[in-house]
Amino acid sequence: MSALEGTRPPRRAQAGIGDVAALAGVAQGTVSNVLNHPERVSAATRGKVERAMAMLGYVPNQIARSLAVGASSSVGLVLSDLSNSLFIDIARGAETAVAQTGAGLLLANTNSELEREQRYLQMFAQSRVAGMMITLNDASHYTAIAKVVPPTTPIVMLNYRADPGHFCSVSVDNEHGGYLAAQHLIDLGRRRLAFVGGPDELTPVHDRELGFRRAVEGVGVTSEVIRPRRVNRADGWQVGADLVDRTPADRPDAVFAASDLLAAGLLQALTSRGIRVPEDVAIVGYDNNQAAWDSPVPITTIAQPGEEMGRLGAEMVAEEVETDRGASAHSHRAKVLHPSLVVRESTVRTA
Repeated sequence: MSALEGTRPPRRAQAGIGDVAALAGVAQGTVSNVLNHPERVSAATRGKVERAMAMLGYVPNQIARSLAVGASSSVGLVLSDLSNSLFIDIARGAETAVAQTGAGLLLANTNSELEREQRYLQMFAQSRVAGMMITLNDASHYTAIAKVVPPTTPIVMLNYRADPGHFCSVSVDNEHGGYLAAQHLIDLGRRRLAFVGGPDELTPVHDRELGFRRAVEGVGVTSEVIRPRRVNRADGWQVGADLVDRTPADRPDAVFAASDLLAAGLLQALTSRGIRVPEDVAIVGYDNNQAAWDSPVPITTIAQPGEEMGRLGAEMVAEEVETDRGASAHSHRAKVLHPSLVVRESTVRTA
């Protein structure tokens, strides 16, 4: 008696091609042909495969089918903050790469709120998207994903270095970026440096601060850390207003802000009260987004390769889908990209 004629096996949350092939007693390639090229399979074999699918409750994964026949499919991209053009760059790179597989990209913006993030993840999971990319800032969000997304759904973390034992990821070396920013200010002769960024639970902010601390250690400069509530323009303005109230001797002569939005708000607050940038206070931001290049005083910043991050993330999703549905096993990997310093007039005044 074959497995198909026996008792019904326990049903998994999401059966795969391998499960169908094992129950039907055929090769995985035969199951793929039943799904994509049924004319190549005999009626008897096709019937065995179809009965196995029904017993397991198997639902074909659309991107796996798109790899075989070019059908349409969807990949979800959950972004932290669309007011930051870094995430727009990530979306642009991801969309280009996803489109090359014949798939479509679904976007969601969380405003860095855990509740909204979980809601969108649930929506994507219920829609049976082929895979997801998530721009993660807060380590606490990392543990919440497992509660929402089925373990069979490929997930790639963006802007966050994940444990390769759990997920693939594409991130930027934020610690090195923080070091580049502070070292640039030190090389310009600044001696009272401040790091502005928070909260510390945001992993990219935490890593940028580590780089700042490494640069200022033991080189004869004073340093301080200022923690706003978030990394947006309004928080930068408030930090700038607080610095204006200090005496010139107590005020830092250089600030590394953990985001360009923070740097832009800080610059506006200082210059509106007569403090010159960069003559009195030099400012470096982070991200190289529109807030930096459109500022009245263009802001020196640390550039992140956002489009490359999105492109690589989409390629990792497609790779994981293909290997999980095929014979080979998938190995998670972490790709770390390198930031670069972009010098503008907020630190070096041009003629």
